[in-house]
Amino acid sequence: MTEEAGAVTGDLELLTRPTQDGRGVEALVGYAGARDLYAVSGSPVRAASESPDEEEHRAAHGCILGLLTTPGRVDEGGNELPADLHG
Repeated sequence: MTEEAGAVTGDLELLTRPTQDGRGVEALVGYAGARDLYAVSGSPVRAASESPDEEEHRAAHGCILGLLTTPGRVDEGGNELPADLHG
């Protein structure tokens, strides 16, 4: 689920980057090959340390990718609920 476009599906690319204050990681998704990027609901996420290094950023990227690509909960009709980064 994204803030700007709602649910996006299909071939997507994930971009993560440090927040402006350097204390978190912003997650954006876009359709493969497209320029438009959309903020993932729940983004940014706070880093484990005050000033995350490249290794911590890569680990956060991997965790976010895992959350977004793992099948989630389903509603009573059997439809998968949108993925986000909230709690």
